[in-house]
Amino acid sequence: MITPLVIVFVVLVLVRFPIAIAIAAATAFTIAVFNNLSFFMLVQRLVVGIDSFVFLAIPLFILAGRLMNAGGITDRIFSFARALVGHVRGGLGQANIVASMIFSGMSGSAVADAGGLGMIEIKAMNDQGYPKPFSAAVTVASSVIGPVIPPSIPMVLYGALAEVSVGRLFLGGIVPGLLVGVSLMILVSIYSRIKNFPRDPRVSVREFLRRLRYAILPGLTPVIILGGIIGGVFTPTEAASAAVFYALVLSMVVYRTVKPKDIPGILIETMITTAVVTFVISAASSFSYLLLLSNVSQMVIEGLTALTANRFLMLFILNVILLLFGCIMEAGVALILLVPILVPVLNTVGIDLIHFGVLMTLNLMIGVATPPIGMGLFVVSHVADIKIEHLMKAVLPFLAPPIIVLLLITYVPPLVTWIPNLVFR
Repeated sequence: MITPLVIVFVVLVLVRFPIAIAIAAATAFTIAVFNNLSFFMLVQRLVVGIDSFVFLAIPLFILAGRLMNAGGITDRIFSFARALVGHVRGGLGQANIVASMIFSGMSGSAVADAGGLGMIEIKAMNDQGYPKPFSAAVTVASSVIGPVIPPSIPMVLYGALAEVSVGRLFLGGIVPGLLVGVSLMILVSIYSRIKNFPRDPRVSVREFLRRLRYAILPGLTPVIILGGIIGGVFTPTEAASAAVFYALVLSMVVYRTVKPKDIPGILIETMITTAVVTFVISAASSFSYLLLLSNVSQMVIEGLTALTANRFLMLFILNVILLLFGCIMEAGVALILLVPILVPVLNTVGIDLIHFGVLMTLNLMIGVATPPIGMGLFVVSHVADIKIEHLMKAVLPFLAPPIIVLLLITYVPPLVTWIPNLVFR
């Protein structure tokens, strides 16, 4: 069963079918070939694949990010980040990363970060004379932070599939996300000194406080989300609803940058994005189910444990596998295909599922910025008006910091598990 499934999928991907269509077509073909399988099973898995209360958080976080973008909140965040670090050498590059770290607590999406903040950041950097490939590369690399610092759409997906606490995953992503941001800032600092990039004049205390005042309310979004989850006020899905309500109040009542006539357009954009995401989840769910029927999990367990029984070596092997998947496959698809297969392996070897969930998220987010088909590359290439091949070359040095952080959190698990264990005793 597994052979025609994989062959048809690979062939369709090679001839540039959309990933979701390739997955659904490969599943349908396999069901047609094997008479003991029913097409009702395909329809059932398409529905069951998204029949989870936790998945409601995905369109809600997407909507919150859209409202933040439409409300001009991204401008306020970037303006504050610029006041904070713009006066150092290569200040706009540093502000790019700091803004991504702040905005990550609102959108939960790497693509939202690259597309929303990216347009503002790249224009500002280009106007100040930064090379376009450098501006675009920093923007792509900093978007990796988005789904690692909570909230995180991939972590919601992983939590639902692995049946672990999304709240613990969110808390586990805080330190790794900050480490990725700091490591990227160090690299930008080195680049800036070598290339003698410009800097902003230092803002006055009064101006700094003014920009802080404009940014502080949006900056409270992750505090509300995490505080509510930790305090037991609401679930992650309800937290996403609270984020939407808060973004709506900020955009329509406090700042008045979104008018009632703008809401239908924002909702349509959210529905289109949600439809794409949920179709991918549905199609991948049916594909994953066929893999499970083929006993792939047991084959993977036997194959990996035959290579090694050492937990740390196993983590290294899994990291390499996930990095390869991240380079060629959208994160949501990879999660749905791999998590059901890998969870039995992790339980067999004794790897903590929360620790691995954060590792997997960072792994796949690195893939968003990695050639040849990282989604962030194509978004930023369009936003920056730069040829994709030039961006692919420019982004390569910026992949080193997140990969170093990935190795660090792989072999120092408390960097991930300390905060969740401290909060959820």
